[in-house]
Amino acid sequence: MGLLSLAIWTPIFFGVILLALGRDDQARSVRWIALIGAIVSFLVTLPLYGGFETGTSAMQFVEKASWIDRFNVNYHLGVDGISLWFVLLTAFINVVVIIASWESITSRVNQYMAAFLILSGLMIGVFAALDGMLFYVFFEATLIPMYLIIGVWGGPRKIYAAFKFFLYTLLGSLLMLIALIFLYVKSGGSFDLAVWYKLPLGATAQTLLFFAFLAAFAVKVPMWPVHTWLPDVHVEAPTGGSAVLAAIMLKLGAYGFLRFSLPIAPDASREWAGLMIALSLIAVIYVGLVAMVQRDMKKLVAYSSVAHMGFVTLGFFIFNDIGVSGGIVQMIAHGFVSAAMFLCIGVLYDRVHSREIASYGGVVNTMPRFTAFALLFAMANAGLPGTAGFVGEWMVILGAVRFNFWTGAAAASALIFGAAYTLWMFKRVYLGPVANDDVKGLADINSREFLMLALLAIAVLFMGIYPKPFTDVMDSSVIDLLKHVAASKLQ
Repeated sequence: MGLLSLAIWTPIFFGVILLALGRDDQARSVRWIALIGAIVSFLVTLPLYGGFETGTSAMQFVEKASWIDRFNVNYHLGVDGISLWFVLLTAFINVVVIIASWESITSRVNQYMAAFLILSGLMIGVFAALDGMLFYVFFEATLIPMYLIIGVWGGPRKIYAAFKFFLYTLLGSLLMLIALIFLYVKSGGSFDLAVWYKLPLGATAQTLLFFAFLAAFAVKVPMWPVHTWLPDVHVEAPTGGSAVLAAIMLKLGAYGFLRFSLPIAPDASREWAGLMIALSLIAVIYVGLVAMVQRDMKKLVAYSSVAHMGFVTLGFFIFNDIGVSGGIVQMIAHGFVSAAMFLCIGVLYDRVHSREIASYGGVVNTMPRFTAFALLFAMANAGLPGTAGFVGEWMVILGAVRFNFWTGAAAASALIFGAAYTLWMFKRVYLGPVANDDVKGLADINSREFLMLALLAIAVLFMGIYPKPFTDVMDSSVIDLLKHVAASKLQ
């Protein structure tokens, strides 16, 4: 068992142990086991970064074993500069979410914690899979724990939100399954991604494959106009569910573009790049405007996530190195910032039991330590230089200007909208005099909540001030991907 298998199966192993502890009177033990499991799962991912060789685009830490002999399906794992950071990000966010859920979840605690640990392992499997069918299995399996997290521990309309989440994401994936079967037949019976990258595919085949993958990945990102499930799901999901959904699960779709759409159908990707850029700019601008009129804090941050992920897909389809690298950096930064934003909302909701902006006002007077964290994360969400939120967006804008000045100018306008809706929410919630008795009675964050927010604050500041460790890892893989996309495969 290699490092990647440890990263995948360690959290799943701890999740299974928690499922065996079936009573809420064991909740204290369950929480500690979950935290230990999450920390151990994060620690086993650190040697991946320590042993990673920069300067090469080759897959590293490769593991391969036969899984289903009859159909030549292999348990084939590996990471390159594109996928490495997402393995570490997934494990890190899982630790923070376990800490965040320590007191807010009081029923079926073992099942709740187990769902997050198992989900973490499955998502790492998505980022590490080098076999098409293994990727599909992990990709679809992530739906199950998230469906349960929303449907069991969500808000008043949790069943509706869970079904909407499941149906939207499942229907898109069925077309991807057809595409995988086509590639399997076309390659002479192989699910190996490296084999698929070399297939000589005609224009029609590439176009059909591109749109089959688009159906699966666009819903997951989610891109406009298939983004409508996200605000409903975020509003109903528990705080930890919203944090993981925004920080990691949305990245599965964007990662799919880099691992499947671009390298397997490069000519179709270039041909339809105009459509992808247009959809991305609509997400960046229109959805940013929609965020400005939201009254529910979770809905505002949910729409903000759609707008920020628009930067990611824009970066991918302008086909230059700074744009693609910027898109990947933006995915990582959004993982930190969006998780922090949702966890801050959770801190307030645990005390007041309302997500409405109008229910607050003057929180800085009663929760000054918490407001300091909230201000940092709000600035990062608005793209302030020196925070993680700035780096990726700035790289994508630079790449977009290199591609086309007006495309870059349109993307840059999103920084204005992002600052507008984020600062508007911060002003209404945190600044001014105490607005009501609920706010007057608020107690500042305790040591557990301080630790949770401090971990994310360190990550946001470190990435914003010194992004070099992130970009160095991905440079060679991005350049190799762009060379592959530039080389025509049309026969």
